Amino acid sequence: MIRYDALSALPVRAALPALRAALEGPGTAVLVAPPGTGKTTLVPLELAGLTGDGPARRVVVAEPRRIAARAAARRMAWLLGERPGESVGFTVRGERLTGPHKRVEVVTTGVLLQRLQRDPELPGVDAVVLDEVHERHLDADTTAAFLWDVRQTLRPELRLVAASATTDAAGWSALLGGAPVVEAAGVAHPVEVVWAPPARPVRPPHGMRVDPALLTHVAAVVRRALAERDGDVLCFLPGVGEIARVAGQLGDLGGAEVLQVHGRAPAAVQDAVLAPGARRRVVLATAVAESSLTVPGVRAVVDAGLAREPRTDHARGLSALTTVRASRAAARQRAGRAGREAPGAVYRCWAEAEDARLPAFPAPEIKVADLTAFALQAACWGDPDAAGLALLDPPPGGAMAAARSVLTAVGAVDPAGRASERGVRLARLGLHPRLGRALLDAGPGRAAEAVALLSEEPPREYGDDLAAALRAARRGGDAYGARWRGEVRRLRGVAGAGEGGGEAGEGRGAGGTDTDAPAGLVAALAYPERVAKLDGGSYLMVSGTRAELSEASALRGVAWIAVAVADRPVGRGHARVRLAAAVDEATARSAAGALLSARDEVRWAGGDVVARRVERLGAVELSERPLKDPDPGLVRDALLEGFREGGLGLLRWSEGARGLRQRLAFLRLHLGGPWPDVSDAALHARVDEWLEPELGRARRRADLARIDAGQALGRLLPWASGEAARLDELAPERVTVPSGSRIRVDYGVPEQPVLAVKLQEMFGLDRSPEVAGVPLLVHLLSPAGRPAAVTADLASFWRDGYRGVRAELRGRYPKHPWPEDPATAEPTRYTNARLGR
Repeated sequence: MIRYDALSALPVRAALPALRAALEGPGTAVLVAPPGTGKTTLVPLELAGLTGDGPARRVVVAEPRRIAARAAARRMAWLLGERPGESVGFTVRGERLTGPHKRVEVVTTGVLLQRLQRDPELPGVDAVVLDEVHERHLDADTTAAFLWDVRQTLRPELRLVAASATTDAAGWSALLGGAPVVEAAGVAHPVEVVWAPPARPVRPPHGMRVDPALLTHVAAVVRRALAERDGDVLCFLPGVGEIARVAGQLGDLGGAEVLQVHGRAPAAVQDAVLAPGARRRVVLATAVAESSLTVPGVRAVVDAGLAREPRTDHARGLSALTTVRASRAAARQRAGRAGREAPGAVYRCWAEAEDARLPAFPAPEIKVADLTAFALQAACWGDPDAAGLALLDPPPGGAMAAARSVLTAVGAVDPAGRASERGVRLARLGLHPRLGRALLDAGPGRAAEAVALLSEEPPREYGDDLAAALRAARRGGDAYGARWRGEVRRLRGVAGAGEGGGEAGEGRGAGGTDTDAPAGLVAALAYPERVAKLDGGSYLMVSGTRAELSEASALRGVAWIAVAVADRPVGRGHARVRLAAAVDEATARSAAGALLSARDEVRWAGGDVVARRVERLGAVELSERPLKDPDPGLVRDALLEGFREGGLGLLRWSEGARGLRQRLAFLRLHLGGPWPDVSDAALHARVDEWLEPELGRARRRADLARIDAGQALGRLLPWASGEAARLDELAPERVTVPSGSRIRVDYGVPEQPVLAVKLQEMFGLDRSPEVAGVPLLVHLLSPAGRPAAVTADLASFWRDGYRGVRAELRGRYPKHPWPEDPATAEPTRYTNARLGR
């Protein structure tokens, strides 16, 4: 018997006329209804004609989570006075409860995606309700885009409703072709906001880590809520680990029952939470309790203010969940749980001043997640770039490129990005394409168990050894084990168990080797770029990323592993292995065969040319042997690398060669072209012009040391213009001084070259010598060859500086001439005795 009293009490009833008008007119609508109004339960029943005089229709309701899909179906069946599976049924991965007379079917968005790919027309379906679209799950966004495409091209009569408690109504309206926005008033039960920040600062979340001090504080706030409020307490925490830790800290609550609700919780626990309790309850829940589910009896909500979102490091090929601050929209959803049945309160474990700094909405999954499965769905739909899909946010280009690379590697798409037959089969397995590839290539009979374990990450207490985790799941005894066995059966059914595999649990050899080999093969096939070899104290993946096992890992010391789950903690350069399996080198070579290469490597290492034949698996070196006759081009490249590393000093630089380079640098600075630039960078850039003949004959560092750099540099002189002949004129190696001596010019400082000459040899010269119009900086030397004065203006020195030098040095060097007037004296390189004085 239909429970009309319960149906009439649902506030969304007031919005039904506007919703019907929208669906009878444009055929689409955006329904905005706060938590507890009945949008998930009454609206589908009304659309199906099960609660009134409306026409009989078949309605599909898509929910983002399995727990929500089951709960919604059971609630609708209760409102009709029926059992689930009669007029209202549900289908989630691995579980189906429907009958021949169903009018409403609740499914997960993943299940609906599979149906759309098999038959886009959705025969027999009259209306689809996409619930909780504000959560912006990738499957939900994709489903909405496909449904809009179907309505535009195949089924214009198909009615679509996008429903949510808090959402970008204008954005969804535009996406659905200007769909009318229908708003329903919420339950008029006030919810008091109690700000309950920790007394002392706590560390912000990073990676998966949550400060234990915050969890201790949350437990204390739960006790406070129990003491201050009537009814049950619902506490939101980011993950299973945090739920377990807070549950452990709550201890004895004076008769109150503590329930833990999350996606891994047993169905019995999930059902118990959704039914009134015989005694007071504290429900510790993840985001699964934010929407779609009504937890009866709740009068107080404790919100830790955290959420888990996916993040993908495309450069390293690592995907993981990370802990973030919850959005304001999520906080509103959570608070609404306290006011569904009566006035309530929400205790927010952060300061009121922080609230305005929280993000308005959660990050859309399409912006932050691994897009491999999405890209395969788009390719199977016939739109590999997703350019024609109606999406609120376009997929990031880098993420799509990374996804296409994976799909190409597993043979799911052709070079143009179109889905292959294998890709279509992978898309229909209900798995990530990586795991689908492992299931097909390893054979469902032996691979299904490991794939099932990886499709839903096992409990942390199972450890990081995939084979050991498989043995733990086989032993059963927990909720995860039961779900795992169901998934194994599903996978063997959809992929075909033709390779002789039996039911989950068979072949439990005492040594475990029957498990180890398939586990390693599956992990390696699914994540070939994460096959890793022990290298020192860590593992080097074939992708080039280093990874570390925990100190307590049973895999430590294993030569080869295949990493199935890993993340990179904030502030650490290496990845951290969460789940892996031991493999042998043959498995590594087979699984990652596309990355296997053998090539000649000639490079500069250790100060010389090293030539060898190297076999690699991606970044991992497998073997090497010396090359006796390496390719000259590779040798040349290695020598050039040596120049870049060791500099031009690897050549033989005689005094003349160094001098030539300095003279050319001087001319380049003061005269410009056609004189060549002889800086290190310029010489490296023009190595083909000045060093090629010698470089082509060189094979090792010793050959470089025999090359005359001066002779090679001579090739850069401007011979074609004839200017090369003026080198000695413009920048002579030596200049003649008044004494007749030819003195070498030092061009080491190209701005002003230096002429170091004995003072007596410059008598009578009233101006400094010049080269290319640049006065030389004259270092006047004592008879012993030590600098006595430095000047670029000899006339000024003779007039003002000479007297002091003469007074200081003539007593020390009496055999040398020290005339009173050097400007008119005879220049000489001899002593007084040689001069006959």
